Amino acid sequence: MNNYRKSRYGNGKKYGGPRKRGSYYQSARRIKRLDPQLFIKKAETVMAKEYKAQNKFSEFDLVDQLTKNIVSRGYVEPTAIQDQAIKPMLEGRDLVGIADTGSGKTAAFLIPLINKILLNQQEKGLIVTPTRELAKQIKDELMLFTQGMSIKSVLCIGGVPIRRQIQYLSRRHSLVIGTPGRIKDLSQRRRLKLEEYTNVVLDEVDRMLDMGFIRDVKEIIMKLAKNRQSLFFSATIPEKTRELMRAFLTDPVAVSVKTGPTARNVDQDIVRIQGKNKVELLHDLLIKKEFRKVLVFGRTKWGVNKLERALVARGFKVAAIHGNKSQGQRQRALQELKSDKIQVLLATDVASRGLDIDNITHVINYDPPETYDDYVHRIGRTGRVGKRGVALTFVG
Repeated sequence: MNNYRKSRYGNGKKYGGPRKRGSYYQSARRIKRLDPQLFIKKAETVMAKEYKAQNKFSEFDLVDQLTKNIVSRGYVEPTAIQDQAIKPMLEGRDLVGIADTGSGKTAAFLIPLINKILLNQQEKGLIVTPTRELAKQIKDELMLFTQGMSIKSVLCIGGVPIRRQIQYLSRRHSLVIGTPGRIKDLSQRRRLKLEEYTNVVLDEVDRMLDMGFIRDVKEIIMKLAKNRQSLFFSATIPEKTRELMRAFLTDPVAVSVKTGPTARNVDQDIVRIQGKNKVELLHDLLIKKEFRKVLVFGRTKWGVNKLERALVARGFKVAAIHGNKSQGQRQRALQELKSDKIQVLLATDVASRGLDIDNITHVINYDPPETYDDYVHRIGRTGRVGKRGVALTFVG
């Protein structure tokens, strides 16, 4: 019996108090319909054949300084999405990129954008993401690729004072990276003149639509320059996304490098609660030495806060991120996990997309995800860059 199968046995009362009727109750009912068997899958012992790139970064028609920065970052050969998407983007084509998490898509769209701006300083680009964390991560990667260049960018996200962003937008800049709500706000104030932006990247399009941003996204795109290059990146293409693509893309190139519905090198299993105290079960897992860097997902902000207090009281090094945390608090928590100052990061689904944290050993779904797509994106935080990961889901 492996270490975490021990926690499947026991009896007692279900964790938590009685549910109130309303949206949360209905959401919980929908969650129950997910078959627990969906959360059980062994990592493939035979790894997929390594992708053989058809191009080298030195063979793309890039400005010399950009090529040097790419090499200095340790990039040797393009990943599949980079190999197949960079060339048509450099040619000015609209593009839809469908790729698994951790596939290198951020570099895939940043490299052509940077090159385009280096060749023509009049070009301006807008990068729209569903979460503040992803926007900040893209900004950080952009700064690494543009070292020694005069390309300026502005981060436009909620949770931080808008006044400073307005100040930065008044200065010369080439790129804006932000979330839909803040971008829309700045546009309505006429501090962000969207008609000046000739390039747009929508990253994690399906997630933005899931989060209810479809109206904001449509409004943003309609205000952009008519003659523009549009790039859509998504892990899945639901019908709402297809509608958006048909409305705003022109003769797009489609690049799909998805390898499967869930991470291939993630061991997926369930932990049966069967009435046991969930905090006790989680405690028993976290004290095992192999649980070195753990991401734990809860359904609600209230539940995550309560679990944080319980784990801190038990001596665990833990932090939490969710919608009620300030942007500074969220960034500090992520940095503490990256630098191993904490063992456990608790999160609502605000953290399930796009975060690039190395060496997550385990993802634990303390509360089951609402949809299977949410599950896929949660467990995509582990088993990255060819490493083996483990995903455990608590079920009744």
